[in-house]
Amino acid sequence: MAYRSLTACLVSFVVCAGLSHCMRAQAGEVSIPAYTAYMLPNAHSARISESMGIVGWKDATQSVNWYGKFESKGQIQVKVEVKTKSTSPIRLKMTVQGKSNEAVVAPSGVEGISEADFGSFGIDEVGFVQFQLEYVPGQTETVGPLHRLVLNGAPADSAHFNLKERRNAASVHLAYPVPEGKEVAAFYCEVTGVDDPTATFYMACGWHRGYFGMQVNSERERRIIFSVWDSGNEAVDRKNVNDENRVTLMGKGDGVYTGDFGNEGTGGHSHLKYMWKTGETQRFVVTALPTDKTFTTYSGYWWHPENKSWMLISSWKAPKEGGWLKGLHSFSENFDGSNGHLRRKAKYANQWIRTSTGEWIELGAAKFSHDPTGKSNRLDRFMGVENGSFFLSHGGYVDGFSRFGERFERPLVGTVPDLTGVE
Repeated sequence: MAYRSLTACLVSFVVCAGLSHCMRAQAGEVSIPAYTAYMLPNAHSARISESMGIVGWKDATQSVNWYGKFESKGQIQVKVEVKTKSTSPIRLKMTVQGKSNEAVVAPSGVEGISEADFGSFGIDEVGFVQFQLEYVPGQTETVGPLHRLVLNGAPADSAHFNLKERRNAASVHLAYPVPEGKEVAAFYCEVTGVDDPTATFYMACGWHRGYFGMQVNSERERRIIFSVWDSGNEAVDRKNVNDENRVTLMGKGDGVYTGDFGNEGTGGHSHLKYMWKTGETQRFVVTALPTDKTFTTYSGYWWHPENKSWMLISSWKAPKEGGWLKGLHSFSENFDGSNGHLRRKAKYANQWIRTSTGEWIELGAAKFSHDPTGKSNRLDRFMGVENGSFFLSHGGYVDGFSRFGERFERPLVGTVPDLTGVE
């Protein structure tokens, strides 16, 4: 998954806004829906939905976890509402900032909402706080659907929780300003994964017609991805795109899969399955070759770490184009909400462009932006400069915040990249 362009992201950012603080169930209470929580350590050990809450929490080795950001210290009262018809008491444990309290869900024998009251906890440190709900060891009977976490107390009044069902970390972007009047024939960028759990896409080279980067699909599969959008306005199904608007495959590297994509615009997709390594710098370059102001051929090359040479991932001829690369950007995306509580961090370094006249220009500045989720739902998203590289960080419920549109500069490297083998 990816975003069609940085412009589209900015438009979405303006029109989509989330809730910024906690919902109040009644006077003095702050309510956090169960469907905003995460199951640990197995994200799929229970079903989570907006309509049902958390259903099927049967495994006593798994826990339910909420995260919120607190701006003040003090005492809070913590309760959890569950639906149960148990004829036996169910013992639960809540842990907050290292302190654990137990509570009993009283037997009723009739299906209905019950309450587990865990008593008082001290918020001793401001920042992000985890609320971890577990079964007490030895507990065999399980609760029904979980409805909500309920907090009382002054620190909770100003706390920030995500209240949306979407539990993905916010997507974050870097936009690279290009000197005015320069026609960009090639865009080069390096990316190093620092924290990269599954369902992560680190996009190195984005432009107005496509994207190029590296993805974590599972514990056993990683990919190098290069995709180019069709012309026209079809958003979902490429079968609805006529031939004159379709991008055409012009070439691909050995072992590269090519096909269609949809549901984010449509176009030509390619990927190479390759277990790129965390902490190892990956090098990407996109080139543009316009033809008669009617077509542009876009090609994506990746430096193969083992072969020590540039590899063509794929090349696509894009209709109704005829221009150069525009809207240069990078981004980081969490495309599965089941693990949006995990941090994603990557370094983006050594950005260069080659102009249509062969001039090389280093891009030492970038502007930060985020998707609508980052506006007020998920505030654990930021960028910065670290060891000469830009970095993007999102998810993990870690402290750090960057303003939308904030500009950063990195030290210039000054050495033009060697693109021997790139056409």
